[in-house]
Amino acid sequence: MITGFWRACFYFLAVTLAIAPAFAQTYPARTIRLIVPFTAGGASDIQGRLIAQKLSERWGQQVIVENRPGGTTVLATDMTARAAADGYTILFVTTAFAINPSLRKVPYDIFSDFSPVIYLSSSPNMLVAHPSVPANNAADLIKLAKARPGELNYASAGAGTAAHVSVELMQIMGGIKLTHIPYKGISQAFLDLMSGQVSLLITSPVAALPFVRQGKIKSIAVTSAKRSSAAPEVPTVAEKGIPGYEASGWQGLVAPAGVPRDIVMKLYNEIHGIMQLPDVKERLASDGSEYVGGTPDSFAAHIKAEHAKWAKVVKASGAKVD
Repeated sequence: MITGFWRACFYFLAVTLAIAPAFAQTYPARTIRLIVPFTAGGASDIQGRLIAQKLSERWGQQVIVENRPGGTTVLATDMTARAAADGYTILFVTTAFAINPSLRKVPYDIFSDFSPVIYLSSSPNMLVAHPSVPANNAADLIKLAKARPGELNYASAGAGTAAHVSVELMQIMGGIKLTHIPYKGISQAFLDLMSGQVSLLITSPVAALPFVRQGKIKSIAVTSAKRSSAAPEVPTVAEKGIPGYEASGWQGLVAPAGVPRDIVMKLYNEIHGIMQLPDVKERLASDGSEYVGGTPDSFAAHIKAEHAKWAKVVKASGAKVD
């Protein structure tokens, strides 16, 4: 009885190992869904559609983008976790993927329910201020905030976003206290900043720079370790203010757990090539993003490190979501 059982197990394993490479060789044989957990038109959606278009052209199989916003990316992430592990559903993820489990109860495990595919890109946020705020860089802001604890407020596109927790980290490392005003979108936050109803705003350089260059608001700092290609004139928080500070946003792709390794690597190799095309690199640069190109294993390590980092920030700051 036992011998027969183990013989069946070995047979199943042998058949599985024999089929997997063959399956990868024929992949993709039908339409692939690229789930983007945001509405159409944003930076993540644009990057996802660019990848989908290039993959469709290279493979001769349609790669379609499905926008599934909701729950600060939780809805789309849960949908992907439940999808078949065949490589025909992939998910565009951002820093929120690593932050969400520390802020709310999620119906999936970011480590056991997903197969990282590629670490795509990194991009900073920019801290901007109303022109009346007497600070021109992070050092000025820290000095001002220490003199007026809790009086300065800052807006973000929502509680629990990467932008929000990046300022929470700034407060912890800088020993300052700012008041957070979360918005449900960035448009109203910009209007309130320009009217002086809020003092500061944390957002993407691409969103902020048109208003900065019109003189309606002023830049304070970018949150990345090095200056942004979109605004090389703006210093980092670490340069002028808090040495060692870094809080870049990032983007990548994951698939459901259990996708054959050969398929994961086929996706990685193809997308790695796409992301280095001149027109793709130019498009990324225009959004202030920079291609990273992390392998599945290095991306998995990055997700683990980011989860640990932001879990500490959330706990220390008491950051909450609505």
